[in-house]
Parts: sequence; structure tokens; C-alpha cells
Amino acid sequence: MKVIMLSHDPTYLGSVASVSGSSVSVHLAKSIASGLSIIEGRTYKIGQVGSFVRIPQGYQDLFGVVSEIGASTIPDQLDYSDAETGKWMKIHLIGEAIGEVFERGITQFPNIGDSVHITTEASLARIYGLNDFGSIVIGSLSSVESIPAKVSLNELVTRHSAVLGSTGSGKSTTTASLLRSICNNLESESNYPGARILLLDIHGEYSEALSDIASVFSVDPRSGEKKLSIPYWALSSSDLLKFITGGVDGPRETAFTDKIFDLKMKAHEEIQFSGVEQSSITIDTPLPFSLKQLWYDLIDFEITTFVGANRDEPAKQQDGDVDNLVPPKYTPHAMGAQGPFLNTQAIGIRRQLNHLRSKLLDRRYDFLLHPGPWEPNAKGETEKDLDSLLEGWLGGEKPITILDLSGVPSLVLELLVGSILKIVYESLFWSREKSEGGIDRPLLVVMEEAHRYLSSDQNSLASETVQKIAKEGRKYGVGAMIISQRPSEVNETILSQCGTFFALRLSNPSDRARVKGVLPDGLVSLLDVLPVLRTGEAIVMGEAAKLPMRCCVRLPSEEHRPRSSDPKVAAQWSHAKKEEGYDRVVASWRAQNPRAVIRRLEIQREKVEDET
Repeated sequence: MKVIMLSHDPTYLGSVASVSGSSVSVHLAKSIASGLSIIEGRTYKIGQVGSFVRIPQGYQDLFGVVSEIGASTIPDQLDYSDAETGKWMKIHLIGEAIGEVFERGITQFPNIGDSVHITTEASLARIYGLNDFGSIVIGSLSSVESIPAKVSLNELVTRHSAVLGSTGSGKSTTTASLLRSICNNLESESNYPGARILLLDIHGEYSEALSDIASVFSVDPRSGEKKLSIPYWALSSSDLLKFITGGVDGPRETAFTDKIFDLKMKAHEEIQFSGVEQSSITIDTPLPFSLKQLWYDLIDFEITTFVGANRDEPAKQQDGDVDNLVPPKYTPHAMGAQGPFLNTQAIGIRRQLNHLRSKLLDRRYDFLLHPGPWEPNAKGETEKDLDSLLEGWLGGEKPITILDLSGVPSLVLELLVGSILKIVYESLFWSREKSEGGIDRPLLVVMEEAHRYLSSDQNSLASETVQKIAKEGRKYGVGAMIISQRPSEVNETILSQCGTFFALRLSNPSDRARVKGVLPDGLVSLLDVLPVLRTGEAIVMGEAAKLPMRCCVRLPSEEHRPRSSDPKVAAQWSHAKKEEGYDRVVASWRAQNPRAVIRRLEIQREKVEDET
């Protein structure tokens, strides 16, 4: 049955022609042939892909999003002979509203001939305008700037999320805006002073932008920042051995793990760690032990020579030095019956021990192998324990903690990120019954440049830990936010567990295909606009958004924007060339530190009285 009695309604678009699941085909009415409709002084464009339509059903309204429109090409479900104008539109049903309450999901479907209407600004306000507790304002709808774009904080954190976009599309600004909206939401009645967010900042972009609401830890700290240290003894033995030895197995691995277990047991006997029973200690219990002592004990056993009738008297000439990694000296073994004799029990791990010694002497790994007050002495004693480390990362005064990893060599970035995430997840997992962890104290972990350490090609410590967070983190109050410019290179399991997506401009076809793969078939056409989105404009979809929406993310003030802007090439090249010294470049390169200097200037400052 064709509906013509509503054709005088300026919001009238056409009538339902077919229904297939959540997909509805619509005949467009002749009254909208111009493609424009003026309603209450506002002009609406008809049939914009991504726009919303309303289908009244008595006391309730169904809402859908336009996914496809055409005239010459007829969809399979549509009979051209019935079309009124030859123009058609396909919509994807998303939710329904009863009164002022909108809910996702459909309880009933439209019938053939039901009228379809433009969703006016007033109708959109019913969906997006409610000031719900638990929602945050991230910007405004692109189509109606007066309506704020909101997302649900609960679903954003617990169901995980992803911010995806090509370089220069506004990812960093969007992320900074999102975090600031959570911690300092001035446009909402909701406020979250107890927010807890851990941001892994790979390029050091956010330290200044979020300095008023964040504490910063850095491998190479500036003024006002704290030193980032990660105690190696908090890692599992397999992850640690893989790094310090380059990989061992069989009896060689047993030699290392037996000695580590022995050192941990001795440390507990000496210190008596609270809450630890000796019978429950394992090789992976996070108890401090000295890596230097581990190296010394093992190398001593490997190089020992013996003399005597029973070949059991060590031929030691000189003791070594544990702290300076100097091995003991033994009389070299000799051929024949007089000796000295080699230690026949030696495992043959001198190559791995040399690898360990090299790592201990390499300053690039100080953040892990010499973690300041968390570095144990030979007895396993440390100045500080893990509680002070976690208090700094997770229990700071400010809602956001930034771990600035920009000074970390790229070779160890994956290990570093994996170590941090492992420590954080394990601590919250085992404290799930306490007020500091579990679902009563949620944590959002934000991971910048995720494709660099969450690659699909390898099972790294970082990838394995984030997969665990993505699959089980919700149960223990840990949420993940993945940020990447190459979603096609991010582990598919991790990305598929993200419930909410902020898709900014994406030009690479494989990246767009990965994003489309997580959407229902009916909404895939929405993402066809990804290559033409403006900078800072995003398609927001998923569990945290009531409806998929195209929105402009709110731009932070100039001083609160991350340091990720494009270089001003024309402006910089318009200046005369300044004197340059490339010895400074080499110094930074060799020091692996962008702020390294050739010589330090000693500046003496004197107080000056203002005589004016």
C-alpha cells in the first residue's frame, strides 16, 4: 500500500518497499525530487549516506542510518515497476525510541508502505541530547553542530576501544581531547575525579599537553618529570631469560632457572616479604634477586678448575668482584694426570653469560636492568619495593599517568611495553578482591602507536599481554584503548575485541578493509567516507555510541594540544639559514638521546634586585 496522505509533511521521504532483517529499502517520494527539504527554517539534504531517518510505528519511532542511495541501479530487493520516482534508498535499522528514551536494538520491524521521514534536529536531540550520567562529550555532530557528540564512559573503558587514522588525520589531538573530556568534562554534569588512566606515550607528545592533569614518568626525565624504572625481577623468568640470554632451552635453561629460584629463596629468608609463604614461592614470584649475583655464581661454576687426588679442590687464584662483573680467576686447566682439571659438571653456558654481562654493562638498558631504588644488592635487598612503583603509576594524585617512552631505543621498545603491561595487569589481577584493583577501581590503558609492538606477525610479550587484557581485562577492571595509523598491522585478535571505534581519515585500502571488517554488513557503506574525512573528524561507532555518528572531535586549546603537528615547511624555509653544528647531531645519535650535548655549560645564576 502506498502512502500518499503524508506527502504534505516536509519531513516525508518516501515509503518502505522491502524489509530484509535490519536492512530496509525505501521508495523516495516525488515531493523530494529537488534533493532539499526546508523544515523550521533549516535546510536538510535528502539521502546523505550516514544520515538518519525515522519510521513512526504508533507510540514509538524506529531509527535507521542511510547506507546506500541510487536511481539507475536497482537493488535486488526492489521492484522497479513499483518505484514512484525511480530513486531508492537503503537504510540500516539501529534502534528505537519510546517517548524521549532511545535504545539500541529493534523490537519490531516496519511494514511495507510505512512512511519514512527525515530525522530533524529535534529528533536527533532525543537520541544524543540527553545528559546521561556516565556519558562524556567528545565534540559535536558534523551534520548538526548544536548537538553534542557523546559516548558512554562505561562501554568505552570496559569493552575496549580503538582510535584509528592515517598520519596527520588528528589521532593525537583526538586522543588528548578524549582523555581531557574524561578528566575535565566541563560540558557535562558528570565529573570523574577518580579516573585512572595509564598512557604509553611512544613519541613524547602528551607530556606538555596534559601536564595539568597528568603525572609524567620518563626514561630521560625533564624538569618536573619522574624517572621511569622497571624492575626486571617483576617479569616472568621466561620473558627475562629471553632478553638477557638471547634464548636458552633444555639443561641450559634449567641452570638459569634453578639459580634464580635459589636466589629468590635466599632473599625471602633474609627479608621475609609480607604475605609470602616459603612453600608458595615459584620461579615467577616477583621477589627481588641480583642479576649480577646470578651471573657471578654461574660463571664461577662454569670456569672452575680442580686439583688434588680426587679432583675436588678448586684451583682459585683470585676472587672476582660481583658489583663490577669481574669473574674469579682459576689456574688454567692442563693436559695430563697432574691437572688442573676442568669442571666436568659445567653446563656450557658461557656464551649466554657473556650475553648477560654485555646487557648489564649496556647503559641503554639501565631502565630495566639497573632500575634505581628497585635494583637489588647481592642479598636481594632493595631501597623500595613494588608497592611504591605501582603507587606512582596507578595511584598518583592526578587522574592520568604518562609513561614517556620516547627515549627508549626502538630495539627494546617491544620488551619495555610488554614489561610495563605485564606488571600492571598482574598486579591488578591479583588485587581483584581489594579496593586498589578489580572492578571497583577500573583502569584505562592507552597504547599509542600500537602497530609497533602489537604486530600480527609475532607473539611478543606486549602482544600476548594485550591479548589477555582484551579478552579478560573487563572482569578485572582493565580496559584498553588502541591507537594506530596502520590498523592492518595490529594483531587481529586484539582489534576484534575492541567494542568502540573512532575511525578518522584512512586512505590505505587494507587499513580501511580492516576497519570495515568489524562492522555489520549494513553499516559498511558508512566507512566509504573515510578517505574524505576532514582532519579531526571521525566516524564513531560501537558500544559506547548510541548510534554510529560522524562527528567533529572538540579541538583542545592551543597549549593543550599534543606535539604532533605537521612541520611548517613554507614558514621554516622562508627564514635565512642559521649556523649549524652537525657534531651535535652525532652526539645525540651516539648517546641515543635527543637532548644530548657536546659539552655542558656551567651557568651560575645570581639574584638581581629590581631597582625600578
